[in-house]
Amino acid sequence: MSDDLISADFRHPRRHVRLDTILRLRWLAALGQLSAIFIVAQGLEFDFAVLPCLAIIFASAVVNLSLQIAFNPMQRMEPIYAALLLALNIAELAGLLYFTGGLQNPFAFLFLGPVLIAATALPTRMTIALGIFAAGCAALLGYTHQPLPWAGDEAVQLPEIYLVGVWLSILLAIGVTSVYTFQVTEEARKLADALSATELVLEREQHLTQIDGLAAAAAHELGTPLSTIFLISRELEKSAPPEMAGDLKTLREQAQRCREILAKISHLNAAGAPFDKMPLSTLIEEAVEPHRDFGVTIKIRVAVSGTAEPVVMRNPAILYGIGNILENAVDFARDTVEVNAWWNADTVQIMISDDGPGIKPDLLKRIGEPYLSRRRHADDAPNDRAGLGLGVFIARTLLERTGAKVSFRNKLFPDHGAVVQLTWPRNRFENTEIAASEEA
Repeated sequence: MSDDLISADFRHPRRHVRLDTILRLRWLAALGQLSAIFIVAQGLEFDFAVLPCLAIIFASAVVNLSLQIAFNPMQRMEPIYAALLLALNIAELAGLLYFTGGLQNPFAFLFLGPVLIAATALPTRMTIALGIFAAGCAALLGYTHQPLPWAGDEAVQLPEIYLVGVWLSILLAIGVTSVYTFQVTEEARKLADALSATELVLEREQHLTQIDGLAAAAAHELGTPLSTIFLISRELEKSAPPEMAGDLKTLREQAQRCREILAKISHLNAAGAPFDKMPLSTLIEEAVEPHRDFGVTIKIRVAVSGTAEPVVMRNPAILYGIGNILENAVDFARDTVEVNAWWNADTVQIMISDDGPGIKPDLLKRIGEPYLSRRRHADDAPNDRAGLGLGVFIARTLLERTGAKVSFRNKLFPDHGAVVQLTWPRNRFENTEIAASEEA
């Protein structure tokens, strides 16, 4: 499966957040605000505008109840509506802070909450808009607000320079934490999408292997009745009257044709039944075969060792992983791709190299990451692709699940080209099918 096909199915999805998620956060905020008002008014006995604050919280509760009644809380909201609800959260918090000291109130840093939620669940432009709105509300509260609730008759008056510092700290906190949260969430989303694509590829390869086995089983089971039909039709043809001889001959020929087709199916599948064991050299040949007709010479070298050649269960993960790396090598090679294999009593190693331009230094340490991309520059060669790298990620993930250590490097000067080295512990390589079933 090529990178282009995979990327068409696993591009970054539109971001949606459930209504229930935002409503739960709004109820939690309302409960916290009520608790804070009760503690300040009754516990500390500070004097402030309690009724306006309660009115804001009551209005928030009415909005929550209305949304729960009018809509299914489990439905996913369009980003614009989620952004509006988060903006309402910011406005309600600004209203409460207005009556309780503005930026002098230590709870002013709660402006961070809605913006961080937006950074994890909404498009970037909406997160920026909410950040600007929160910063604007904080700036307004620095110049107009009711006195901070405090003991005694004298209101607390903090220096203006201190309030500017508070506003700047809120602004920086919104910017820095939002960017960090967005990057972490985006990386997690990319990784989840790439792993989903990996599972899809493995499922597809296993499905094809199962179909392959079913075809062989069908060929075996149908062989006996077709042989019977062929023999009976041949005997009937000898003793049948002339007017039936032509039909019986056609029947015998068609039965023979079916037998030949089934024989071909059995022959093609002879070395690839789902649980057949195959030596390392056969596995390499099977992985290489689909890539031989693309104008690039593929050379296979299998080193002779004093120990017996490793034998492995036919494993779709290994075949796909090696095949994908070979496909990339063929795409970038000028003339030749080399596949070298060797083994000893403890290790099995396959090395795939090409004579292409190699891997650019800025990508070498990051190759194998999901959705790794590179902008095309004017000096790039015409065949220098800037793919998503999802195929390499899938290949690396599948191979590592079988116990392989996958490494990428460039050939040493004056040679040029990329080298991919796959190394397995021999006991793990020869038991990959068993290991995979245990993990499942």
